[in-house]
Amino acid sequence: MLSRPKSTIAGAARFLATLSLAAAVAIAGSVSAFAQGVPVVRDAEIEALVRDYARPIFKAAGLANDGIDIVLVNDPSFNAFVTGRRLFINTGALMEAETPNEIIGVIAHEAGHIAGGHQQKLRDQLERAKTMAIIATLLGAGAIVAGATTNSRGLAGAGMGVAAGSGEMAQRSILAYQRTEEITADRSAITYLNATGQSGMGMLKTFHRFQSALSLSGAQVDPYRISHPMPQDRIGNLEVLVKQSPYVDKVDPPALQQRHDMMRIKIAVYMQGQAAASRLMRKNPGSLASQYGDAQSAYLYGNLNAALTKTVALIKAQPKNPYFQELRGDILMKANKPKDAAEAYSRAVGLDPVRSGLLPVSYGQALMAMGTPDALKKAVVQLSNGLGRDKENADGYRYLAQAYGELGDIPAADLATAEGHFYSGDYKNAKIFAMRAQQKLKRGEPGWLRAQDIINYAPAGKSK
Repeated sequence: MLSRPKSTIAGAARFLATLSLAAAVAIAGSVSAFAQGVPVVRDAEIEALVRDYARPIFKAAGLANDGIDIVLVNDPSFNAFVTGRRLFINTGALMEAETPNEIIGVIAHEAGHIAGGHQQKLRDQLERAKTMAIIATLLGAGAIVAGATTNSRGLAGAGMGVAAGSGEMAQRSILAYQRTEEITADRSAITYLNATGQSGMGMLKTFHRFQSALSLSGAQVDPYRISHPMPQDRIGNLEVLVKQSPYVDKVDPPALQQRHDMMRIKIAVYMQGQAAASRLMRKNPGSLASQYGDAQSAYLYGNLNAALTKTVALIKAQPKNPYFQELRGDILMKANKPKDAAEAYSRAVGLDPVRSGLLPVSYGQALMAMGTPDALKKAVVQLSNGLGRDKENADGYRYLAQAYGELGDIPAADLATAEGHFYSGDYKNAKIFAMRAQQKLKRGEPGWLRAQDIINYAPAGKSK
């Protein structure tokens, strides 16, 4: 986990839990992860960029065929963690990182955790520590009883000491184990970066940032009571390896840096407001990224006509950029021009090289807003296409349910509603709507079988 320091010792310890797997053990690696309060952000452009960062790293780590999902978390802290086959990255990390290489270093570290099986090993270690603590407590209790029966205060006191110290010993054992795994993941990251011809300087920059922030916080931290090595130790462990690499001076390609800059400005506009976006735009005035931020600011906070004019200029600069067409569609939808918006989203879908499931859903929404029977039928096709590529998009199922409902296909609407509840983690209502759908569907057909799957589903550790 990567996080900024607070002005307390506890805050500093939390800050030092950087680039980690510790928090991940507490989160299920299934759909229920999204139902446990994780504020997930969905954006086709940012998801595509981060996947491009991760692809060569995952290949180098032997994870290319493991189906690892990347999830964006709406949180301003510099943070990333893994759970199961999901890699979570905070928008704060994407916003703060000035170069792609910094985020690529973060991804490389997390890939080291996944490839090393650190999550399962940590669970095993936790079980061992728990067993050790129980045994130590029982031994202590036995000594207390023996002391009482022999009227030996010393023996009873020793027993109390054993019982009291067992929890502390177990905790320190776990923390020491985690620090070792963090060092291993750091070194694995450098291996993956070298294998892909990329510099490790981004990782060093991240750790220097942490060290500077920790120094400014003024907090005193016991290095034996935290789950991660101190930033200066991580820098010391990696600096020689990074500077020995033949790729130490390698910089990110200009086109990738441009996409990174556009991502940062988008995050600033949507999540931190106009002032934050303006600060970024002033650093690189006249750039395409600044123009992009200006158009998005106009869309969210200004005049829609001005936003459309600025977006058309962007499209002229990069006619094959699907996300400029997406922005054009967003503006036209806000201006209550769904037919024109549908045309823009259609172009975005056609230009999208990664076939995101989000863009067809936006296209489907625009078609629904047109309201004609023909447009509603096309909306069902587009929404279904999007959900076929992105099956956990709960909002997409809600739109699909609405489209089916307006077309009069109530069983399909009920099943889509069940899917939406299911992927939101509301299993009770998912089962209710699945049963409603089943009553109107033919036994054995695909929809009926899917409804049965939802009815039978039981989250891990729970009965139906």
